[in-house]
Amino acid sequence: MLKYFTSESVTEGHPDKVCDIIADAILDEILKNDKNARVACESFASTGMVVISGEITTECYVDIQKIARDTIREIGYDRAKYGFDCDNCAIITAIKDQSPDIALGVDNSLEYKRGGELADKLGAGDQGMMFGYATDETEEYMPTAIVLAHKLAKRLTDVRKSGLLDYLRPDGKSQVTVVYDGKKVVGVDTVVVSSQHSEKVTTEQLRSDIQKYVINEVIPARLVTKDTKYYINPTGRFEVGGPKADCGLTGRKIIVDTYGGSCPHGGGSFSGKDPTKVDRSAAYMARYAAKNVVAAGLAKEIQIQVAYAIGVAKPVSMYVDTFGTGVIPDEEISSIVAKEFDFRPLSIINKLGLREPIYKATAAYGHFGREGFSWEKLDMVDELKKYLPENKKA
Repeated sequence: MLKYFTSESVTEGHPDKVCDIIADAILDEILKNDKNARVACESFASTGMVVISGEITTECYVDIQKIARDTIREIGYDRAKYGFDCDNCAIITAIKDQSPDIALGVDNSLEYKRGGELADKLGAGDQGMMFGYATDETEEYMPTAIVLAHKLAKRLTDVRKSGLLDYLRPDGKSQVTVVYDGKKVVGVDTVVVSSQHSEKVTTEQLRSDIQKYVINEVIPARLVTKDTKYYINPTGRFEVGGPKADCGLTGRKIIVDTYGGSCPHGGGSFSGKDPTKVDRSAAYMARYAAKNVVAAGLAKEIQIQVAYAIGVAKPVSMYVDTFGTGVIPDEEISSIVAKEFDFRPLSIINKLGLREPIYKATAAYGHFGREGFSWEKLDMVDELKKYLPENKKA
């Protein structure tokens, strides 16, 4: 039976992504100077204005206004006629210190007080559940729909910034519907691309150019069928975009950031948060574990849920589902993940090197399935292969 699944992505000029990137740019600048800083930074953008708020505890000083303006300029909002530009927008800050009650729970976990080891000293910054996921259907170990959606969004930005399609503007969205026959991807049913543009280009030229220079460059020919449908700027015109058209807010594109809806989401966003926040660090660790399990051949698809209590280092629960693809029972894989991957916050931070200023690069085009991030490494594959049935017998 055929199944249809859809995922979307947005460009870095989408108002919500503008806010994510600003938040992570501020986080990076703070971590360059103070690796132990506590940061929970969010931003809001609308016509002519950015509001930056949150809780930041640090011993360093960073110029938040300059960081925000430089980031907006890099994205491409550098002209007043866009209705939102780096030089003329108001930057309003409302920053306070991290709550002392939260800080106490993070720095002196209950387990450490009972005599635990050093990794037990750093408790989870909040309660909550996080998910990690991997599938072998793409070389990125990600679902096909979100991989293609991200590539379309990134290609929109590339052809704009390179000048190939110089009439494009920063705001844009993509959406891809993939067809499955059982577990196998057999085609792409629908591609939707919407891009902000100047008033000078005709709709006909824009649609032709995006088909040629964006869609045809991204969607594999083997997945295109006679029934594949394309919707390019389906409303016709998209001249007004970015924060002038819609309010932007940090953390509002969490499904875009993760697995495109193929996996549940715990609800916590990533951007602007330092790695003591398990919303971010534990989600990265769960992806790391899931990807290595699939690459090792223990399952073709896996979803890992991990949950925390505030002030407690060790997860309160872990759940594994391989959707019937595991070569050993899910209970065994869950035990293996718990044994081979240390999900205590300090251990995650040290294992993945999360106190470094690496976060601005994650803020657009997905946190997973991209090279260059420590949680995407496959350095646990050989260790996990010892649990394969044929190796256990040996």
